[in-house]
Amino acid sequence: MAMAAEHGLQVTKPWGEMARYDFAVEYGGQFWRVQVKSTMFVDRGGYSCTVRGCRGPYEGDPFDFLAAYVIPEDLWYIIPAEKIRGQGSIALYPRLKRSKYGEFKEAWHLLREGKVDRIQACAEEFQAAGDQPRSGARMQPPA
Repeated sequence: MAMAAEHGLQVTKPWGEMARYDFAVEYGGQFWRVQVKSTMFVDRGGYSCTVRGCRGPYEGDPFDFLAAYVIPEDLWYIIPAEKIRGQGSIALYPRLKRSKYGEFKEAWHLLREGKVDRIQACAEEFQAAGDQPRSGARMQPPA
């Protein structure tokens, strides 16, 4: 992750081997969990990169970004985790103009922008402590 540091990011390695990600990257107070993979396996004009753990495809929310390094090309892909979740491997085609992951080639800016596309929340609005919710639903006291 020396390349991340060269792009102005602070890189931290979790203590021990229990974290489900390899590094935490911080920029401007925003932290991202990053899983690092590399490949040099040529497959049909591109590179096949394994994006799974020892027990199969990643499940849940173990990291925010995948940093995939294509060794023969000296090229990084910074891919949001939701783009690869549930897959065992991905195909990276550095020379194709319109490849599936092409937009993530050397996309270090994603780790600096701190963008969140959407946040959803649901909450009842209360008038005052002890009052009923304004939505008309009644709250039940704890048993």
